[in-house]
Amino acid sequence: MTTREVEHEITIAAPAPAVYRLLAEVTNWPRIFPPTIHVDQVERNGSEERIRIWATAGGEAKNWTSRRELDPEGLRITFRQEIPAPPVAAMGGTWIIEPLGENASRVRLLHDYRAIDDDPHDLLWIDQAVDRNSRSELAALKKNVEFAHAAEEVTFSFEDTVLVDGSVKDVYAFINEAHLWSERLPHVATVRLEETTPGLQTLEMDTRAKDGSVHTTKSYRVTFPHQHIAYKQVTLPALMTLHTGHWTFTDTDEGVAATSQHTVTLNTATIHTVLGPRATLTDARQYVHTALSTNSRATLTHAKAYAESRR
Repeated sequence: MTTREVEHEITIAAPAPAVYRLLAEVTNWPRIFPPTIHVDQVERNGSEERIRIWATAGGEAKNWTSRRELDPEGLRITFRQEIPAPPVAAMGGTWIIEPLGENASRVRLLHDYRAIDDDPHDLLWIDQAVDRNSRSELAALKKNVEFAHAAEEVTFSFEDTVLVDGSVKDVYAFINEAHLWSERLPHVATVRLEETTPGLQTLEMDTRAKDGSVHTTKSYRVTFPHQHIAYKQVTLPALMTLHTGHWTFTDTDEGVAATSQHTVTLNTATIHTVLGPRATLTDARQYVHTALSTNSRATLTHAKAYAESRR
């Protein structure tokens, strides 16, 4: 069998430990890599872990599982796909982060792979895909790690929780059945929901703001019945460069705790255009927080009423 080995590299204006941390902590990936929707840590055993990744490729959402070995001392992460998608027979590699002074690092991305039956046509296809993906991944890593590192203060998270005197299945069902939201939620005008792969949804909807204006959003959602729905919004309003979130449903002694969590990165370049020439970063943060929180709380309140009515 022919095993191909290739290497790509890029220089990043951020300290090597910060780059390593962003790559090692998989919850950061939807922030760093535009195609990544959600990453779940399936298993962890010392320095080894299994992760499941949901990401878009060629406009379609897919998922796969990889094994990783973390070496924080050596600033290295090795990875191996468990079940590669044809025509790939095997795929793995290593991230190596090398310090270049205090505030810069070189990131090397190594890959090794084989094609099924050593097919030369398939091997060429994999060569091109790995080359294209590695270049775009490293460019995205550079851009987004530099941005994330330089602009920690414009990324923030918050959550809203309501207690529901009902069953966790009913609360989950209300959030999962987003195709019914235009009938169930006053702020949703129209909805288009596709679920071609079970547990992986594409959600497009038109929502009404308080001023009566309607805006369209598109998100990818990953569902874990009846506990958790993770999503990444891919069409963003002018004030945001990133919006990811989670709905979580937990049985407690007081009832079901239904929580909506948001992580947002503000687009500092549009603050004055959207909110006026005197608007500050604090104004933008408050505006976005209020807008998202208002919709989440409305959705949670309706989910509560739905679940409690079915007791």
